[in-house]
Amino acid sequence: MVVSALYRTLEELHAGARWGRVLDAGTGTSSLKWLSELPTERWDAVTGAESMAAQIRAAGIRVREVDRLIVGNWEDPTLLAGERYDVVIADYLLGAVEGFAPYFQDQLFPRLRELVGGRLYLIGLEPYVPYLPTDMSGQVVSAIGRLRDACLLLAGERPYREYPLSWVRRQLEQCGMRVVQERRFPIRFGPAFIQGQLNMAKARAERLSDRAFADALLTHIERTRGEAMALCERRGGLRSGEDYVVWAEPR
Repeated sequence: MVVSALYRTLEELHAGARWGRVLDAGTGTSSLKWLSELPTERWDAVTGAESMAAQIRAAGIRVREVDRLIVGNWEDPTLLAGERYDVVIADYLLGAVEGFAPYFQDQLFPRLRELVGGRLYLIGLEPYVPYLPTDMSGQVVSAIGRLRDACLLLAGERPYREYPLSWVRRQLEQCGMRVVQERRFPIRFGPAFIQGQLNMAKARAERLSDRAFADALLTHIERTRGEAMALCERRGGLRSGEDYVVWAEPR
């Protein structure tokens, strides 16, 4: 398995410590494939969507008898009530909360704090929507994000909502945790990002009942795709924005 730089960073931060019992608080196939290869005693993995659980089950990820894949929502106070974990991992969970528990973001860290016996590792993304960067690559990335989100909203769905590292720091402090380390990683968006995000927009635009409006939107999507792919090829990727990793512990 190819391990991303972000997961490698978590392994570096954790070097010399035992993994023990681990919670993947917002799981997906990537994070769980990585987690399943670590020397854990057991893991629990939570997803808010049965469709994601089905994808994970079909991915052939190693699951031991002690491991659990759980479909649940962090708004539910009974979810994993009374459990404690040596490590809690929140891999892009903050941005995804909007789709499953709108307006719950300020309660997410207090909710996870109850479960952290040792360390919390958080992976997040600095927002690139609705900001308007001055450089061309940033402008194109932001335009793709705004177009994607507009199509999701028009189709009656909720886009993800990312939060900056500064907001994360404040929330962690307020719920009784201290940041031990944080790291930032510049992003270079490639063709997979462009195609994936605009295919998502296209699928939603095709659902709209106003066909004249839908056709105009689809034309705009394809024009954006062509311009973005051309710029991506010229520049060897669209360099814009940052991911971040935070290691926090209870005070």
